[in-house]
Amino acid sequence: MSKVYDYPDSPLYRLRHSAAHLLAQAVLELYPDAKLGVGPPIENGFYYDFDFSEPLREEDLQRIEEKMREIAARALDITRFETSREEAEQLIRNIGQVPYKIELLHAIPEGETISFYQQGDFIDLCRGPHIENTREIQHFKLLSLAGAYWRGDERNKMLTRIYGTAFFTQEELDDYLHRLEEAKRRDHRKLGRELGLFMIAPEVGSGLPMLLPKGATIRRVLEEFILHEELKAGYQHVRTPEIANLNLYRTSGHYPYYKDSMYPPMVFEDGEELILRPMNCPHHFLIYKSEPRSYRDLPLRIAELGTVYRYEKSGELSGLIRVRCFTINDAHVFLRPEQIKAEVKHNIELIHTVYKRLQLTDFWYRLSLRDPDDKEKYYDDDQMWETAENALRQALDELGLNYTAVRGEAAFYGPKLDVEVRDCLGREWTVSTVQLDFLMAHRFDLEYTGEDGKPHRPVIIHRAPIGSFERMMGFLIEHYAGAFPLWLAPVQVAVLPIADRHNDYGAQVRQRLADAGFRAELDARRETLGYRIRYHQTHKTPYMLILGDKECEGGLVAVRSREAGDLGQMTLDALLERLQGEVAYA
Repeated sequence: MSKVYDYPDSPLYRLRHSAAHLLAQAVLELYPDAKLGVGPPIENGFYYDFDFSEPLREEDLQRIEEKMREIAARALDITRFETSREEAEQLIRNIGQVPYKIELLHAIPEGETISFYQQGDFIDLCRGPHIENTREIQHFKLLSLAGAYWRGDERNKMLTRIYGTAFFTQEELDDYLHRLEEAKRRDHRKLGRELGLFMIAPEVGSGLPMLLPKGATIRRVLEEFILHEELKAGYQHVRTPEIANLNLYRTSGHYPYYKDSMYPPMVFEDGEELILRPMNCPHHFLIYKSEPRSYRDLPLRIAELGTVYRYEKSGELSGLIRVRCFTINDAHVFLRPEQIKAEVKHNIELIHTVYKRLQLTDFWYRLSLRDPDDKEKYYDDDQMWETAENALRQALDELGLNYTAVRGEAAFYGPKLDVEVRDCLGREWTVSTVQLDFLMAHRFDLEYTGEDGKPHRPVIIHRAPIGSFERMMGFLIEHYAGAFPLWLAPVQVAVLPIADRHNDYGAQVRQRLADAGFRAELDARRETLGYRIRYHQTHKTPYMLILGDKECEGGLVAVRSREAGDLGQMTLDALLERLQGEVAYA
């Protein structure tokens, strides 16, 4: 079922936009020499950027918030007015908001309406929209301070960004603040340190995480799982170099448009320019082109767990979520136009298999379409666009899936499906994508011989069920709060002998578990049993086996489950049956 995406016009958007203006007004009343940057609403709240003469401290936020409440209580009407460009510049100079607002004014295209919003004595250059009166802004909270380069350019001055949020009811605000605290507890960077999953060393470089043994285990299990599922689904896996000739990305068109996000070329004595690859796509196109293809060969599914490199700005790096080196669960499907619907359904089914295994149940589809009123922005083939968009809709409808159709969000080379996942904290993540591409077959001169014996261009599908492994790991750490399901846990079973005399039996139990394919750890440290139990509780180990005299004599194990508590004594055979049932595919 399709629905219209209208967030910019939503009441909550207007409320938060007005809350940002309320913040700016409060700051100017408290710090008259402050200069205003930008203050937009964002997904979970709002922010405003300021240039202060003196540094702001976290403890200053309470004072600013109190001033906001005072201004809101004045019940100021929020009004919009339009001016000429010359009048706008003079007004900005009169209210002392130079240079940032002047720069924003100059960035407005010629012919576009220039508007301001006013509440009391406060005036701000803004396109809106806003609510009608400050008394509607009652349930809000300032959250944090951060640094932000003006207009996101690290060559510009660092401004002070104040984040906040706003809701229509106190209950909604309280619920959000509770989830925010829970998010801090689940922060994958914090848990990554505590659970020994990954580290980032300045000696290696920012945005270049190193997986520790337990983190590497999670990554390996994820890779083995997706490889298994893709092979079942008819994909052929390849391996391609992580560097390539720069001309490859000139041919694809990526370099002219995305070179600022790429690492600079390495120039060799013979003049060859090699670059760390930012994506895997061109390599796969060349593999397709390496031999003649017939319509009987299609769809041809080529997959790779390929590592790529992108120069993300330092201020945007975050643990495993935003990094400069990551591995994509990437694949490209080459097919005939009439195969689009069936192949999209095939990919959706694979995504559902993956999500079921990961215990992700709250997700939906976002269908990005071209804007029919602005066709010059897109690849010029009306028939192909109509075929592809109809096929995507039909695939979703036939599977009975909910989706949001968004005009104007398609890439210039084709429509796409993104899968939006809501985690246990209510946060939304874009995890998977299915992207149609009409252009690259032309740029790389890809063909297949049709039933008519003539050459034809294939349609290409770019797809990634779990996207980046690094980002997925960060997501899963937070989603599970580090308590991974048994199949994914880095240590599945901890074997705890009570005393040294129980160590030999403990080693036998661990080996039996390992032989059965389970990741078991013998913890025979000279610490108290209570200390070792607390350690494995803290590290969220799914099962602990306590071994004392009775267990050794009877060939038994005393079992403690992370989820079910004390399960009492059982035989190893009974334990293995339980574990095998828990890790089996649902």
